[in-house]
Amino acid sequence: MHRITIIGAGFAALTAARKARATDPQAEITLVAPKAEFQYLPGIIWIPSGIRRPEDLLIPLDKFFNKHAIRFHTGSATGLKDGGRTLITDTGEIPNDGLIIGSGGRFLKKAPGIEHTITPCEGIAAAVKIRDRLQAMQGGNIAIGFAGNPKEPSAMRGGPMFEFLFGIDRQLRNEGRRDRFNLTFFSPAPQPGNRLGPKAVDGLLKEMAKRNITTHLGHKIKGFSETAVTTEGGEFPAELILFMPGMTGNQWFDNTELPRSAGGLIQADAQCRVPGLERVYVAGDSGSFPGPDWMPKQAHMADLQAEAAATNLVLELNGREPVETFKVELVCIVDSQNSGMLVARTPKRSLVMPQMRAFHWLKRAFEWWYLRQYR
Repeated sequence: MHRITIIGAGFAALTAARKARATDPQAEITLVAPKAEFQYLPGIIWIPSGIRRPEDLLIPLDKFFNKHAIRFHTGSATGLKDGGRTLITDTGEIPNDGLIIGSGGRFLKKAPGIEHTITPCEGIAAAVKIRDRLQAMQGGNIAIGFAGNPKEPSAMRGGPMFEFLFGIDRQLRNEGRRDRFNLTFFSPAPQPGNRLGPKAVDGLLKEMAKRNITTHLGHKIKGFSETAVTTEGGEFPAELILFMPGMTGNQWFDNTELPRSAGGLIQADAQCRVPGLERVYVAGDSGSFPGPDWMPKQAHMADLQAEAAATNLVLELNGREPVETFKVELVCIVDSQNSGMLVARTPKRSLVMPQMRAFHWLKRAFEWWYLRQYR
């Protein structure tokens, strides 16, 4: 009986657990995370407006674990030893025959005054804070933006910030108070969202102009305060700041011999293997993978990498060569509460479809379909 340990309870980790069970029905699979729950982060864009409640997106995993005969270990990873054969956690050590790391990434919070901002993708609690702050504001200035990791171009997550931007604009219009607010979108990148493709960037900027959203682009961020965003291109007022910084690896990686990329993520090959360590794999935001510079850090990509990682680990445990690779593709609907813009990109082609009401409902339908496997 093979012992497989998986770290995390997000998209990558849960997909890896499900795939490992499907490919090795007899394996002893242990999943390690602080809580036995899954936060469906793509849906948090709808919390400020009330389309979604926090409890709609927080899924207890007991049923999933029972269905797939997965052992859950409550704890946080703190290190590795024995070449990856033992995972060290704050609640004990776990031996394994194979390890998959899907513990996500960590946001770079080095900018002065960043404590005055809200980082939406830190979880449901952050989206609730945005909701409450919006409800309390009678008017004023709202700034929404993102930045990257200069040493790891792919370690960024900008898509949700466009959705918060357009969603908040729509929410304020629905509430009849948009005229009391100034919305500013900011980014150090002169062409924000360029990983979505040139057509998508043009579409997003035109949509901002159409909605009377000010842009402040191409200037390095110097810092934040309670009432302003300061960049090398000047300062502008903001009483509510939503900011998604670039990403790096988990802090516990520093206590290991895991090979790291320049941006602090775990190095991986095309099969999601961690070089230099036997039967250790990585999937999702924790890893730095070979591929085009636009390869996204998003749930869909994490799922694809996790399936490859789990398949290859089981192959290796059975004495076979790990040959499975993952597709590189970006698929997202940039939602704005009552419509959405579909963006898709592969190494061979790029597709951008304009704002349509059907895409909003398609995104909601996909959420329902995806969460069925965990409810």
